[in-house]
Amino acid sequence: MNIAICDDERQIREQIQEMVKKRMPDCVTGEFASGEELLADPSSWDILFLDIQLGGMDGIGTARELRRRKADVVLIFITAIPDYVFDAFDVSAFHYLLKPVSERKLADVFERAVGDVRQRDQAHTKKLLIRTRNRKVMMYVKDIYYIESQRRKVDIHTIREVIEIYATMNELEEQLGGTFFRCHRGYLVNLAYVAEYGNDFIQLCTGETIYMSKEKYSAFVKAYMHYLRKGGVSCV
Repeated sequence: MNIAICDDERQIREQIQEMVKKRMPDCVTGEFASGEELLADPSSWDILFLDIQLGGMDGIGTARELRRRKADVVLIFITAIPDYVFDAFDVSAFHYLLKPVSERKLADVFERAVGDVRQRDQAHTKKLLIRTRNRKVMMYVKDIYYIESQRRKVDIHTIREVIEIYATMNELEEQLGGTFFRCHRGYLVNLAYVAEYGNDFIQLCTGETIYMSKEKYSAFVKAYMHYLRKGGVSCV
């Protein structure tokens, strides 16, 4: 697992690295003193400890740029000022730690972040076996945009094609789980492709619009925010 620490205080960087290595000795760590230095590095990070009050580009700006690049890093902010925490929601932060960093608190947050990274990695490699009249197709779940019910059949809209099969939405919802949400009795949508949403619709990165039941709206927002906080990125 690759873990980055970005803080302009060397003592804080070393403290967090020591705590992390104590709990995961075989992890790869990287230290950065500024947001610019972090963004210039081509490495891919699973977990990022990011100071909000950096010199130059601050932590919020750095996080926005990372998200713009579609980095699905699990983001943990570090800050000495609790008021900044509200800005963390804009960039889908997983959690935040207040300085001085408590080893007990870091251990708790780090353990949950590691669990989310492992769940995400499993989701990226999860496959679904589709049986049609003429063939069997093994596909990556992450390649499905959404699923649409057509009476006794369903259409599976993927990045390559639309596949029609005989199945029920309940069966597919149970099999897919994870990043999929049942926004309407006739639709299962992959949260990774959500571009915009309102009280009764979800617009995908493909430009397609999916109907959403108004009674599902609150549950959808909760599920989508949880997905983002876990490091999920929309429009992959």
